[in-house]
Amino acid sequence: MTEPVLILTMKWGTIYGAEDVNRLYRQVKRHLARPHRFICFTDDAKGIDPGVEALALPELGLPPGHGDTRWRKLALFRHDLGGFTGMTALFLDLDLVVVDDLQPFFDLPGEFFIIRDDDLFRSKPLRKINPERDRFLNSVGNSSVFRYEIGAHSYILDAYLDDPKAATGNYEISQQFQSAQLAEQENLHYWPRGWCVSFKNDCVPWNVLSYFSDPTLPEGAKIVLFAGAPKMEDVFAGRGHKWYRRIGKIDWLRKAWQG
Repeated sequence: MTEPVLILTMKWGTIYGAEDVNRLYRQVKRHLARPHRFICFTDDAKGIDPGVEALALPELGLPPGHGDTRWRKLALFRHDLGGFTGMTALFLDLDLVVVDDLQPFFDLPGEFFIIRDDDLFRSKPLRKINPERDRFLNSVGNSSVFRYEIGAHSYILDAYLDDPKAATGNYEISQQFQSAQLAEQENLHYWPRGWCVSFKNDCVPWNVLSYFSDPTLPEGAKIVLFAGAPKMEDVFAGRGHKWYRRIGKIDWLRKAWQG
């Protein structure tokens, strides 16, 4: 019998609710046939579907007096996370839509895979003014979708806890810090380009063309993300239009989102 894999997500605060967790859970059920467990680490399990294993948010382990928990996702790299050490896990943020089979995310051989952040955005020529900075940002992984073995990359959290003030001072966001630690250990690898796509940059036609065509799903895409603006909640609420960008009809995306 195939060993079950884990699907992980996190919910805290008030930006996302139980229905966001439940929708993602249903999307995964439709698109992952192999045995799996869906885990949500949360500070409020009220309203979450019984099929979801709702567990308490893992502790970062910050030293006394350091109350900054913006980098809470780094707690996913605890060596003892949820008692799941050694299991394979795919982490998914709540603000995305699964549109195709997730099995390839587990079939790809290797220790750690993540989205290359730059794959979700259009080129930034002005960034090349600072070549060193450009090279680093081009290497950064977007932590909305990543696969890893639980406990195998605890060096990421250890490095953060060694000096959290320096980490937050030297890196703008946690995924930059996370990527730097992975690269140092030669564990920074990316999903094939096109598996995870940006709604704005890959689905919506460019500029004035958006007035003549509706958003479409690129061939081979498995997950649609909402990098930058508009956010997922804006798109499904009928917002996010700009004079230079018409959103158009998104029936296919809404169906995938709602099930």
